[in-house]
Amino acid sequence: MVWRVLDFQRYNAFENMAIDEAIFRETINQKKPPTIRFYGWQPAAVSIGYFQDIEKEVNIEKCRANGVDIVRRISGGKAVAHCDEVTYSVAACDAEELFPADILGTYKIISQCIARGLAYLGIQAALAETGRNLDEADCKSCCFSVPSRNELLVSKRKICGSAQFRANSGFLQHGSLLMNFDPLKSGAYLLPGRTSVQLQKLKESVAAINEEVARTVDEMEVCALLKKGFTDVLNVRLEEDTLTTAEEDLRKELIKKYSDARWNMSRKREPFKIDN
Repeated sequence: MVWRVLDFQRYNAFENMAIDEAIFRETINQKKPPTIRFYGWQPAAVSIGYFQDIEKEVNIEKCRANGVDIVRRISGGKAVAHCDEVTYSVAACDAEELFPADILGTYKIISQCIARGLAYLGIQAALAETGRNLDEADCKSCCFSVPSRNELLVSKRKICGSAQFRANSGFLQHGSLLMNFDPLKSGAYLLPGRTSVQLQKLKESVAAINEEVARTVDEMEVCALLKKGFTDVLNVRLEEDTLTTAEEDLRKELIKKYSDARWNMSRKREPFKIDN
C-alpha cells in the first residue's frame, strides 16, 4: 500500500489551512489514498478551533502587536500557538480500511504512529486514557493544557495536540509537536486574562521534543522519524510528492477564505460542511 507524503515546509497560517483543506477535499472527492503532510508556520500564528469564541480565548491585540497571524481551523478543539514546532496532517477517505469510522479510534492509530517515531528519539510517549489532566477552567482556551483521550503524554505532560474534522466519508486530522516551548509567549497569546498560576500550570502540562532528548534535534530529523513511525505501525510505503494541479488551484481559492477576517473573527454555530 502506497501513501503520499509531503515533506516539511513552512507557510503562513492561511496557506497552511488552505493546503490542508485542499488535500482533504481532493482526497475524499477523488477517493485517493491517504496523504501525510509535515509543515511549520512562518510567521508565528495562533489557530483556533472551528467553534471557539476568539474574543474570549485569544489575546487578539497582543497577536496583532507582535505580527502573529490568527486563523480559524475547520477542525474543532482548542487554540494553539504555532511557532517552534512540527505540525502534521493526515487526510483519508472512508475507503481506507486502516482507520475506524470514529474520532477516538483514528486518534489512537495516528498517536501510535507518532509515538513509534518519537521512540526513535528515545522519547517514551503514552496514550492519554482520560480526557483531561488538569482542571479545564484553569487554562481552558489552550489546546496543550488539556489532552483528549488517545493523545500523547510524556510523564503526564502533553507532547502532541491534535484536532480532527470528519465529513463526506473521510477525515482530516492535524496536530502539533512542539520542538521547544515558551509558556510566557504562548500564554501571552492564548490567555487574555492570564495569571502566574495559569502560566505555571501550562508549563507543567506541556512537553517539548528538545526538552526530552539528550541532544538538540531539528524538524527534518523529527519528520524523518515520524515517517518511519507511520510505516512501521501501518505497514505502508510513503512516496514523497507535491500538491497536484487541482490541489494548487483549490489552495489559491481557499486562501481567500482563511485570510478573510469575517471567517476568522466570527464565531461558528453550525457544523462546517464540505461541498462535493
